[in-house]
Amino acid sequence: MESADVDGGTDNARVRSDGDDPNPFVRFRRFMAWHAFALSHGMSDAATVELVRDTNDGFRTTPVVRSSSLSDELAFSASGGVWVKDETANVGGSQKARHLMSILLHLRVAESLGIAPWTPESRPSLAISSCGNAAIAAATLAHEVRWPLDVFIPEWAGGVVVSTLESLGANITRCPRRSEDPPGDPTVLRFREAVSRGAIPFSVQGPENALCLDGGRTFGWELAESMIDAGIDDLDALFVQVGGGAFAASVSRGAREAGLRAPLFAVQTEGCAPLARAWTTARDDDAMARHWSDHMWAWETEPRSLADGILDDETYDWVADVVELKATNGRVIVAREKNVIRASQMGPEVVGVNVSPTGSAGLAGLLECRAELADDARVVVAFSGVRRD
Repeated sequence: MESADVDGGTDNARVRSDGDDPNPFVRFRRFMAWHAFALSHGMSDAATVELVRDTNDGFRTTPVVRSSSLSDELAFSASGGVWVKDETANVGGSQKARHLMSILLHLRVAESLGIAPWTPESRPSLAISSCGNAAIAAATLAHEVRWPLDVFIPEWAGGVVVSTLESLGANITRCPRRSEDPPGDPTVLRFREAVSRGAIPFSVQGPENALCLDGGRTFGWELAESMIDAGIDDLDALFVQVGGGAFAASVSRGAREAGLRAPLFAVQTEGCAPLARAWTTARDDDAMARHWSDHMWAWETEPRSLADGILDDETYDWVADVVELKATNGRVIVAREKNVIRASQMGPEVVGVNVSPTGSAGLAGLLECRAELADDARVVVAFSGVRRD
């Protein structure tokens, strides 16, 4: 099988599934960093499959289907329309577990081969900053393999997320904003302090642990495979919500690696849009990563939106997002709050998916720019997280 082109070109499909196993970490394993790491240190391919099964065999390739009801509601023609990739029934109820699974597999490969600086009895804690789906995904995976987990959450967090974390045995630390702290999310600051003390960054943010981008690409590979098998290799837009930014970057990259042409429409809310700000200045900066503070800094006002899961003070993976925006001729969409609210209603009522306001934020972006798209346009919207009311 041909290896993936790291430049993600789209002239020929480079990534195709290895068999029809429903678990993407088996199905696409030969294109993933954890698998290459395992084989390079002497683990057999059969053993890697068994490791996936033992770590979490609940992952499934999620469907992408044209929603006739949503397409009709938004007045697309029969030759165009809206395809929805629904992730709400996957492990942890969102796409976040995909990012974290690739980290966990890497750790378990090292542990099982005896090259990790710990034993199963002396594992260092995993650490994550989150008060939503990422935290639940982390706790779900850690609980399955009995790995200690520290979760850093906002002072105000509560409800079903916190009760779920408690039921899964996570160690929770509430993080108030302190006057002496530098600008930014206090949960991220406390998380970084824990990592400096020896915790393993179990993060969905690429700058904290780049292995998370590895697992996120599976979403894009699946999407490309499904669309290409249906005779569609060219989309007019791929709508993905952006908080920290890893999801949009890895989905777009994965789709390109598998041969799907899809302009990335990265969606933020008007209540917190640091990527939109960076996109206006960084797109023409060939050395943008070296000029980080010129383009990306913490959102100055208190972030607010019904889509509260994407209210990251900074878009941590903004460099990777800008790379994808440029490579796909994409754009950043800032959705007004009225469209965030409308999208949150349309997911359950029109599409019939119990998707959260954060998980349907990509649809809010489509609502924002629907008038600019032709009636025969073919677009994909990610429904990336379940509603937890």
